[in-house]
Amino acid sequence: MRAGGSASGAGAAVEISGLIKRYGRTTAVDGLTMTCGRGEVTAILGPNGAGKTSTIEICEGYRRLDAGTVRVLGLDPADASLRPRLGVMPQAGGVPPAARAGEWLRVVSRFYAHPLDPGALLDLLGLTEHARTPYRRLSGGQQQRLSLAAAVIGRPELVFLDEPTAGLDPQARHACWDVVTGLRDAGVSVVLTTHHMDEAEKLSDHVVVIDHGRVVAEGSPETLTGAERQLRFRARPGLNLDELLSALPPGSAAKESPAGHYIIEGQVGPQLLATVTAWCATEGVTAEDLSIERRTLEDVFLELTGRELR
Repeated sequence: MRAGGSASGAGAAVEISGLIKRYGRTTAVDGLTMTCGRGEVTAILGPNGAGKTSTIEICEGYRRLDAGTVRVLGLDPADASLRPRLGVMPQAGGVPPAARAGEWLRVVSRFYAHPLDPGALLDLLGLTEHARTPYRRLSGGQQQRLSLAAAVIGRPELVFLDEPTAGLDPQARHACWDVVTGLRDAGVSVVLTTHHMDEAEKLSDHVVVIDHGRVVAEGSPETLTGAERQLRFRARPGLNLDELLSALPPGSAAKESPAGHYIIEGQVGPQLLATVTAWCATEGVTAEDLSIERRTLEDVFLELTGRELR
């Protein structure tokens, strides 16, 4: 079972129950309960300030919880025996500014019994030509990739990746995706946070959406997005959707979000398509960019957490 499940989490990579973390009067994590399976990629999604990073840092042993229980590979996160079994990629930092990329990876590799080859990791992540460059002179994307390499070099059983592709260009993002996919294929458990919904949808076996420090939804990407298709089109803002719905088959739904962008949900097929285009014609409206699509994880995320900026 996952977040809020009633079954035992035996054999889980991470088990969190009733987790609470406060900073002064602010409750960052408010009774969060979730489970991350072994050998799976679990994506934790949420708006800024939802409690994602606090939760990850507690699991990594870097912060203390105020209430609840957390078990990582069956142990308390503060247990020192966990250190060689975990890989950690923080949001930023963690590397001495003067350390050269290649030298840093070689230093980190010496802490593990059977590390991956530093040169091969540099090559995989496109850092070979920067092996002698000090960390402070690397670009933000190059620093991110070096941190990812350091997180996985020890062949960990469980990897925590906090915003692993933040600030990366498309090529670098795909290189990081390849690393995450390779970890899962090797049986490594991965817990990641990301603001990229396409990344979570592509990489994860399980998604947990949190808001205000609580789980608001969980499941596989397919479960969360559902099998329903949507009809989308653009037209002038303010169409009378009640009139449109009266012409559509029972069980249909229509919304305008944002202005001038329309989404029709229901039994999307030839009849519904013909009805919508015919109604638009009677209203003197041209339906532009008309397409039939599956609901995305971004759609689900915005429905659950709202569209307002935070």
